[in-house]
Amino acid sequence: MKTKIKVALFTVALSSAFALAGCGQEDAKSELKENPNAINLGSLETNAVVPLASCAAPGWASQNGGTTGGGTAAETTVTTYAQLKAAIENTAVKVVKITGTITITTRLSLQDQTGKTIYGASGAKLVSTDQTASGSGIINIKRCNNIVVRNLIFEGPGAYDTDGWDNAILDDCRNVWIDHCEFRDGVDGNFDIKNKSDFVTVSYTKFHYLKAPKPGGSGGTDDHRFSNLIGSSDGATADAGKLNVTFVRCWWAPGCKERMPRVRFGKIHIINSYFNSSASNKCIAAGVQANIFVDRNVFENVKEPINLMSGFTAVTQTGSTFTNVTGNTAGSGTAFTPPYTIPGLSVSAVKADVTANAGATLGGNICNTL
Repeated sequence: MKTKIKVALFTVALSSAFALAGCGQEDAKSELKENPNAINLGSLETNAVVPLASCAAPGWASQNGGTTGGGTAAETTVTTYAQLKAAIENTAVKVVKITGTITITTRLSLQDQTGKTIYGASGAKLVSTDQTASGSGIINIKRCNNIVVRNLIFEGPGAYDTDGWDNAILDDCRNVWIDHCEFRDGVDGNFDIKNKSDFVTVSYTKFHYLKAPKPGGSGGTDDHRFSNLIGSSDGATADAGKLNVTFVRCWWAPGCKERMPRVRFGKIHIINSYFNSSASNKCIAAGVQANIFVDRNVFENVKEPINLMSGFTAVTQTGSTFTNVTGNTAGSGTAFTPPYTIPGLSVSAVKADVTANAGATLGGNICNTL
């Protein structure tokens, strides 16, 4: 079976196919030239390409009007930190293309913008080497709407519990699509979603830690390889009814200790994802008002696949497989029914598909689907 399929489906087919979008006009022309018989909506294993305007985000990001980012707007290519900072802060720039490796000297801030895509050419990487509480982190996305981030590697200096910053944070944002990215070695964590953020989809994204954790931080945890937090505290009651997030075909890979993810308040759909960090203490953690649908995932060599904390609403586990795991694998109660449709993989196909395709594995701002 093919494991990588560059595709975006016609509008009439969006209700029955999973369009992980972003293909540009030139990508479409090139694909059709190489394979003129590519468009075949009758098969989910057949390549098909259409213009960028016809692509659509899956999961929760498909709700509330959908998520298209900067769409077909002209690209601004950046190769240096100064260029990247200027393009991110400029509201007139709608599509930012990152090339090469850029070292982040001061954490980037994308604030109060609507309709923007930030993506990487093949191999593009944003790197932070700062482990201090104030200087850590790569990007903070705040009060933004309709944002796409695709095909980028976010590399931090390693976990160090100083109550610092994550590689990336969504703060009070709506309709955000994180697609084919890789988050590794964040100081406080890899990627957090908080403060009333909503309608978020994370697809084909890899989370892991390659660097040893640094002990002795002021936060008190010597091994803070905690990957993904949804909801910042039990007291953040404005998050109730928000923080609705889909994780589809994601990979919590070696090095992750906890928070894969750790959830408060949101309706979280985790589908066709792969967990194989033998360093884990626990994987999915359900906290206050967490409502989690654990849907056909694969857990291998991990501890506590599903951690039922206190105050959660419901956790449903269906169709997952558990190999060489310890700790709880069951849900409790009946979780929400997603208001969208994602045709899922059979659980036997998840590991091969995710390990082949999760991360910054695209050639740029192109589509990929089941």
